[in-house]
Amino acid sequence: MTTKKKRTLHTQNDRWVVIAADSAIEEHKHDSDPAFVRLRNPATDAESLYLFDNGDVQLYEVKAFKEDCHSWFIGQTVQRDGRVLYITAMDPLFLLLPFLIKAGKEGKFQPLDQVVMDEHFPACSRLLSCTQSLASIHHVAEEKEVGNLKFHRYSQEKTLDWLKKKVENTVKALRKSNISVGEGVKSSTYVRVKLESEDREEHYLRYGHGLISEYISEDLSKALLKHLQLPELTSPKESEPPSKKRKLEEKPVEAGEDYSKFNSADFARKPPKKMSAAQKTLAKVDKTGMKIMSAFFSPKAKAEKNSNNL
Repeated sequence: MTTKKKRTLHTQNDRWVVIAADSAIEEHKHDSDPAFVRLRNPATDAESLYLFDNGDVQLYEVKAFKEDCHSWFIGQTVQRDGRVLYITAMDPLFLLLPFLIKAGKEGKFQPLDQVVMDEHFPACSRLLSCTQSLASIHHVAEEKEVGNLKFHRYSQEKTLDWLKKKVENTVKALRKSNISVGEGVKSSTYVRVKLESEDREEHYLRYGHGLISEYISEDLSKALLKHLQLPELTSPKESEPPSKKRKLEEKPVEAGEDYSKFNSADFARKPPKKMSAAQKTLAKVDKTGMKIMSAFFSPKAKAEKNSNNL
C-alpha cells in the first residue's frame, strides 16, 4: 500500500537580498552582532529601517529597490520578497538633530541621554553609542562641561554651517565623479550643454541641497536654502534633484497622448477635404459601363476569361 506524501504548508522565508559594504558586517571586538532597528526618519518623521554594526559603532541606512511581480530563486526555494536592499553608511547626527531641536526649544543645556529618548522607538538611545555621534556633536550643538559631565544645547547657526559643508562636500564628490546635473544635461540624450560657470555652480548647489534635504526636516531644508544664498524656486519639481523625480517603486510611465481618439466616432466622421479642379471635372464624367482598374485583376475577371476560351 502506497502512502501519499504530505504537502508542507507554505511559509514566508525571512530572507533578503542585500548589497552592503564589508564594514557593515565585519567583526569588531564586540560581543553583539549587526542588528536591524526601526527608528524615526528625520525628514518624514515616519518609521524607517536602519542597521547598527557590531557594537553600535557605525549607523547604516537601509533603502529598497522594489518593482512589481519580482521574486528571487535562492537555492531550491523561491523568495517572494523580490526587493534589493542597499545598506550604506550614514551620519548619525541626522537622526540626533530632531531630538536636539525639540529639546533646544527649552533653551537650556541638557545631557544627551535625557534628550535622545522616544518611547515609540527605544532603540534611538543606541545612536549615542556610535563613535561619530559624540565626536561630531559639537557641529550642531553648544557644549558645556561640569565636572565629568557634558551638557549640550542645540545651535541653529552651527547646524546650518555643518549642513552647508555637507552640501559642498556633495558637490565636490559629484564633480570628482564627473556627474553633470541640472540644465547642464539633456535627460533624453545625455548631451551636455555649455553653461556659464555661475549657472553651473548654482545647479550643483541645488542638487546637493536636494540630496541633503532627504535627511532633514522641511523647515530646516528651507533655512539651509537661504543659508546657501539660493532663491527658492516657485515650481517644486524644479527644486528636486533629477534622480528623485522618478522613484524606484513607480510603475512604468504610461503614454502621454490620448490614443482613445482613434476609437471615437467623431474621429471617423471628419468632413471631406476640398477637391481640386481636376477632381471636380473627373467627378462629372459619366461612368456608366466603366469598370475600375482593379476589376481587371480580380479572380472573377480571370474566371470569366477562362470560360470564354472554352
